[in-house]
Amino acid sequence: MERNNLYPIFLKTEQLEILIVGGGFVALEKLSFLLKSSPNSKITMVSPFFREETLREVKGLNINIIQDYYKDFYLLNKHMVIATTDNVDVNIQVYKDCKKRNILVNVADNPPYCDFYMGGIVTKGNVKIAISTNGKSPTTAKRLRQFFEDVIPENIDDLVKNLNKYRKTIKGNFEEKVEKLNEFTKSLVEK
Repeated sequence: MERNNLYPIFLKTEQLEILIVGGGFVALEKLSFLLKSSPNSKITMVSPFFREETLREVKGLNINIIQDYYKDFYLLNKHMVIATTDNVDVNIQVYKDCKKRNILVNVADNPPYCDFYMGGIVTKGNVKIAISTNGKSPTTAKRLRQFFEDVIPENIDDLVKNLNKYRKTIKGNFEEKVEKLNEFTKSLVEK
């Protein structure tokens, strides 16, 4: 059986500089995905053209729009790049330029040229679940996201906040606190 060896992390994108190369439908999709999950993301977009929907999406937001062809100097001070053009050669050049500079890069719909994938995300207040299919099936990730959105109760955030308050009142060392919290929360997963 094949195994997913990806390591999930949650990035504070408001502290990172992100570049999206492209201005078409895929660029809009990636932009919307980022903004839905992290509305304060620091994003620059560069493309010789932008869809009207993209320009409407960024209106009033702190997103830098540059109408130009991709050039490697746009990578300056970037932490993460998403290449979304419909030109495979440009996307691969973005990938190569990023690799030279140790910048994380995702070339949309081209898994061999990705350091990371943008999976399905479920958010309920402070609870966030990321779903990955190892780049194999975004549609499956989408369906799983819809499933978890339905089954996770809306009031899960109240539980998280209450447990955080309770955690602050527990006395003892780290192991004792973990044991008490495990005992307190085991009913969440009991069948």
